[in-house]
Amino acid sequence: MNFLAHIYLSFEDPEITLGNFFADHIRGNKYKHLPHKLQKGVLLHRAIDSFTDAHPIPRISSKRLHKNYSHYSRVIVDIYYDHFLAKNWMDYSDTPLLEFVAGFYDLLESNYDILPLGTQRMMPYMIADNWLYNYSNLEGISRVLNGMNQRTQNKSKMNLAILDLKAHYSDFENEFKSFFAELITFSQQKFNELCAS
Repeated sequence: MNFLAHIYLSFEDPEITLGNFFADHIRGNKYKHLPHKLQKGVLLHRAIDSFTDAHPIPRISSKRLHKNYSHYSRVIVDIYYDHFLAKNWMDYSDTPLLEFVAGFYDLLESNYDILPLGTQRMMPYMIADNWLYNYSNLEGISRVLNGMNQRTQNKSKMNLAILDLKAHYSDFENEFKSFFAELITFSQQKFNELCAS
């Protein structure tokens, strides 16, 4: 799953949210110096990723893209799924998306010093362009895919994946909704387990 889903699946716990968000910038066991609750966030992130990778529904979504994007197809599906979470946000939260992401940006800024270097470098761009809110519209997703394609030096052709999203929009959305219901249940159980230990 991509950024917005990981933040949402931290269930409004600030420290879990931070660890869950920046876990991709932590390699191996290089999180063990962090405060206890941040470590739990990293572990929750990894559990969510493992559950997603093993689940048949994201694989169906990914298979639809594999011919054109090879191993990048899973990354594209993560971005698509964040789009559908943002688009259907009021089905999942009573807090408006704009308010939710503003609160998250405040959390990042007030904890800047403990963020990994990669997260510190990314944060100003994320906030300035309001990535999380703009996942809700196709123009925002197109910008994300263009940026990802540039990061691969145009090898991935991920910029073209906006066309696949439009062509199979209802299929991807239905797959997201079915999968995300299961992911919420899994994540809540994992969150409770980690917080109890």
